[in-house]
Amino acid sequence: MEYCIETNNLTKAFGEKVAVVHLNIQVEQGSFYGFLGPNGAGKSTTIKMLTGILGPTAGDARILGYRMDRQPLKVKQRIGVVPEQLSLFENLNAQEYLMFIGRMYKMPKPVIQRRSEELLALLGLADTGNTLTLEFSHGMKKKLSLAGALIHDPDLLFLDEPFEGIDAIASRTIRTVLEQFVARGSTIFITSHILEIVERLCSHVGIISQGSLVQQGTLAEVTRGGRLEEAFVNALGDAETAQSTGLSWLGGGVA
Repeated sequence: MEYCIETNNLTKAFGEKVAVVHLNIQVEQGSFYGFLGPNGAGKSTTIKMLTGILGPTAGDARILGYRMDRQPLKVKQRIGVVPEQLSLFENLNAQEYLMFIGRMYKMPKPVIQRRSEELLALLGLADTGNTLTLEFSHGMKKKLSLAGALIHDPDLLFLDEPFEGIDAIASRTIRTVLEQFVARGSTIFITSHILEIVERLCSHVGIISQGSLVQQGTLAEVTRGGRLEEAFVNALGDAETAQSTGLSWLGGGVA
């Protein structure tokens, strides 16, 4: 089995707080891998380690056949990242932003120009002209960030909550782009709280709780023929899914 991402007891601690605990995940090349968990489970911290933004406290990660701690530039040249906090250069317009990103990857200017035009047209940003990205809506910024992650034609795409705050039209456009990306044999690693989208797109799923992996497998293996939401709740167990009795004034108790 050829893995695009493979971790070995990957661990990250912030002082006494251990955010990720001995994480062992395997992501097959060409798969659409959904990495799920409640808020604070360690999803974003994991992505930061897999993309070289954070170094692990212990363990290691092999990305596209390279050890991230030993050959980080080799990895970063072949991945694209859409972080939860987009961190765009907001005093540039869309075309300038993509030119800057393309030049960072040492792409020829004509290639950057051609791909920029295609990406902006596909993502509905072709008419933004000289509008600075600081004036973009949240959805427009998400789409521009995705364009920047794709422009250098990566082999592996990391997406941290790409559908958060996105309207239905923008969401459909992004889904179409991602489906095309995987259809050609590339790999996507995505976190999302929108389980319906994960269920629709992903071929494989990993579920993390309190920093530890609790389940991993193909979507069919994880759901066992049922719905992903049910499998997700069952995998987390009582500690994560305990519900209160409700609000007293809404009939959940004595006012």
